[in-house]
Amino acid sequence: MLCLSSSRASKMLMLVMLMSCLVFSSYGSFEDVEITWGNGRGKILNGGQLLTLSLDNYSGSGFQSKNEYLFGRIDMQLKLVPGNSAGTVTTYYLSSQGATHDEIDFEFLGNVSGQPYTVHTNVFAQGKGNREQQFHLWFDPTTSFHTYSILWNPQRIIFLVDNIPIRVFNNNEAIGVPFPTSQPMRVYSSLWNADDWATQGGRVKTDWTHAPFTASYKNFNANACVHSSGSSSCGTQSTKSISDDQAWKTQGLDANGRKRLRWVQKKFMIYNYCTDTQRFPQGLPLECKRSRFL
Repeated sequence: MLCLSSSRASKMLMLVMLMSCLVFSSYGSFEDVEITWGNGRGKILNGGQLLTLSLDNYSGSGFQSKNEYLFGRIDMQLKLVPGNSAGTVTTYYLSSQGATHDEIDFEFLGNVSGQPYTVHTNVFAQGKGNREQQFHLWFDPTTSFHTYSILWNPQRIIFLVDNIPIRVFNNNEAIGVPFPTSQPMRVYSSLWNADDWATQGGRVKTDWTHAPFTASYKNFNANACVHSSGSSSCGTQSTKSISDDQAWKTQGLDANGRKRLRWVQKKFMIYNYCTDTQRFPQGLPLECKRSRFL
């Protein structure tokens, strides 16, 4: 975790915390997820070590975690649809249910061969979203697996790519900005057709002669508080206990993390709702007036 630091932790405590992560993690396998739709287009392979989703002109596919989580760090390695992926969307996100749901989104918008993927991020709290930031990547996400992480604690949400932070959404409830703090969320992922909007605003349609489209997943890791029957696996731990001192619970960005965040946002950000004055003629959202950096 080169970009992340905890001001309270000594080196020895950090080592203990990393060891304690194993208590809540099922690293590397998909035993804690289930294919939820797609009529066979989603497959768990290699003894649970690899998962693939596919899309054709009849249906896409998707899966979800068996557990619900209330705060945690979720890591997933993805290899996106190669070649002409225009019109396709590969999603990886956390979400609760209902009209006032919370949601933390990674969406990967396909494009024609040779053009970059668009990484679309969003945060919903109490049913309100409209907090989009979009990026291109500094590598080809279709040729090998890369790690996409969501770190969610009561203070902030950090989106990371290969452990490099690309976005921070801080808890600004103190100034009236909703933040996901109380609704447990599952991990979801899907591959589906969205050629009405996904690629160049819907101008480029899906070319079904390239179907089936396939995205691949491995090394799913949920180092998180499992929420079940109204209680959390972390909620009854002593504040001094090892399991309650896992690093992600108070994680922010150190100086190197802030530097990398600025690099990504300067070089690779292609849309930021906090600079879109035409979209918000009555004034930018309140959180946009606060620093993006910790």
